[in-house]
Amino acid sequence: MVLTRRSTGLWAIGALSLVMAASACGSSADGSPGSVGASSGGGTSLSVVASTNVYGDVVEQIAGDKVEVTSIISDPDADPHSYEANSRTQLQLSKADVVIENGGGYDDFVDTMLKAANNSKVTVLNVVDISGKKAPAGGELNEHVWYDFPTMEKFVAELVTTLSAKDPAGASAFQAGGAAFTEKLKHLEGTEASIKAAHTGAGAAITEPVPLYLLEACGLVNKTPAEFSEAIEEGTDVSASVLSETLDLFSRRKVSLLAYNEQTSGPETEKVKDAAAAAKISVVPVTETLPAGKDYVSWMSGNLTAIQTALG
Repeated sequence: MVLTRRSTGLWAIGALSLVMAASACGSSADGSPGSVGASSGGGTSLSVVASTNVYGDVVEQIAGDKVEVTSIISDPDADPHSYEANSRTQLQLSKADVVIENGGGYDDFVDTMLKAANNSKVTVLNVVDISGKKAPAGGELNEHVWYDFPTMEKFVAELVTTLSAKDPAGASAFQAGGAAFTEKLKHLEGTEASIKAAHTGAGAAITEPVPLYLLEACGLVNKTPAEFSEAIEEGTDVSASVLSETLDLFSRRKVSLLAYNEQTSGPETEKVKDAAAAAKISVVPVTETLPAGKDYVSWMSGNLTAIQTALG
């Protein structure tokens, strides 16, 4: 069964009764599933639960060993839209000091599980809310805000403030970590500006809206029919006419690259990928969660390098 972004939240609600029944007996004193918040030195640290390893990694980069971070979705091969709730996650949310969710409908399962967690101490950071982004008139919000570096700067600032309030003794370390991470984000923005200066107006195709903020910051113009990327994102059928229009982007060389979400593929996306290869148009692979062996900055730096290479 394929679960789309919207259906995942509904699925989580249906599964929640099973999760709660299991979570009551999920903890132990020996560090087995459910044991959170303990530091390697035997003391305590802040417990942070992030919906994906993208945000979990950012927390680790900023706070280091002053926090215990759990990323609910961390498998680089997993489709975040098809997340299945479990008792361990429920327990971790019930004990968390800080929970980080993307928001915008991307990870509604977090809100669903938090409602049942009975955790009065938790502070929830919703990154879409922090971004201030709104859906365009008559359209839908692109919720993949971790591909937008100004949004990540806002998130880092809010994270540092929250961690400092939870652990005043660690505030100076959090502030230093946040400043260092923000400087890295500024460097990434500088790379975007360089690409934009050289390639403003170049056409790009996508399979899903995942990397759109990054592409747009690089000055690229999305030429993909909205009906195509929306259908792929929602897991619905692509009409023959829309597919034909999308394939024409490559045969008529209207685009300079294809940004291809490796975590969601099917017959239509494979046809698009094959069309790009046949036209000798570069394919830039993108993912929704952090690839193995990468941190956030090296991941995004690699994405920008791939775009630069594709554009020549």
